[in-house]
Amino acid sequence: MKLSDFDFHLPEGLIATRPVRPRPAARLLVVEAGGESGGAEGERLRDLHVRDLPDLLGPGDRLVLNDTRVIPARLSGTRERVTAQGPAVAKIGVTLLEPRPGGRWAALVKPLRKLKEGETIRLSDRLSARVEAIAEGQAELSFNLTGAGFDAALAEAGQMPLPPYIAALRAPDAQDAEDYQTVFARRAGAVAAPTASLHFDEALLARLAAKGVAFSHVTLHVGAGTFLPVKVEDVTTHRMHAEWGEVSEGAAAEINATRAAGGRVIPVGTTALRLIETAGATGEVRPWRGPTDIFIYPGYRFRVTDGLMTNFHLPKSTLLMLVSALMGRERMARAYAHAISRGYRFFSYGDASLLLPARRGPATECRVRA
Repeated sequence: MKLSDFDFHLPEGLIATRPVRPRPAARLLVVEAGGESGGAEGERLRDLHVRDLPDLLGPGDRLVLNDTRVIPARLSGTRERVTAQGPAVAKIGVTLLEPRPGGRWAALVKPLRKLKEGETIRLSDRLSARVEAIAEGQAELSFNLTGAGFDAALAEAGQMPLPPYIAALRAPDAQDAEDYQTVFARRAGAVAAPTASLHFDEALLARLAAKGVAFSHVTLHVGAGTFLPVKVEDVTTHRMHAEWGEVSEGAAAEINATRAAGGRVIPVGTTALRLIETAGATGEVRPWRGPTDIFIYPGYRFRVTDGLMTNFHLPKSTLLMLVSALMGRERMARAYAHAISRGYRFFSYGDASLLLPARRGPATECRVRA
């Protein structure tokens, strides 16, 4: 299985730099499989909108939502160093990556060469960071504030960490603080949004509930590694970055009950899917808390997932491999070609798809790296 198998050409004009309003006005490509193979027999593509979800789902269906909250992880500051010629000040950019034990944070720092261990980066009048360690192209930082004080200072000083393909086209601004956050975000810790969930507002959630759709909340703190490119031609040798997640006892019981009743479990976003497949590695979803680096590519046998709502993904990305595993590589190639020809908007602020594979038989145990 080659990396080039997951490549496609996307016109730059289809990369969305702002979301549509209202959120459920985004377009929704419904992809329904006609059989187990990736062939076109019985396949159906429908051009709808996210607001049409209540007409597609109903009693017995359960949406699994990732309630992670994106932190304003992008910061700008200065480092001052005393030299023989006087004070030398350097501008420093910081992007927080993930929390570390003891309240420290792993971070990308640019330019890293202008820092030394033990130095302080001043990020605002209230917030500063000490460089505790530098290794493997990253810095480990400790902050002068913790708890609620840190959260408040970070909210004042930081900006939302827009994906590289948006940041290359425009700078983040105050509107992104709302746009790049889901309406059900609860648990802070992500440095990238679970973007399929950005299409929901409270009114749509209420309409879905009125139709009998059930919801379960899980948490996967999306890391910046989600944007890392695959660098190996043999995709089966790629190593995923680990992300911290939790499936509570209650969420596990809800998902298992839906499956036992013959209902559909449909995660919203690849993050929620990866987490429930990790927790459901034995065929039954169990409470889970910890890091997961599960890598899903064609040939993977899904244990829990009956469908997926997700945005359109980058060429050669692990997320494109995941949806190809769910629906078949050829089918997803046809779906993406259709989306491009119809002018769908791509990536984090873009439109969505609802992927409905043929129903599978009973699950069996699998091994998951975690």
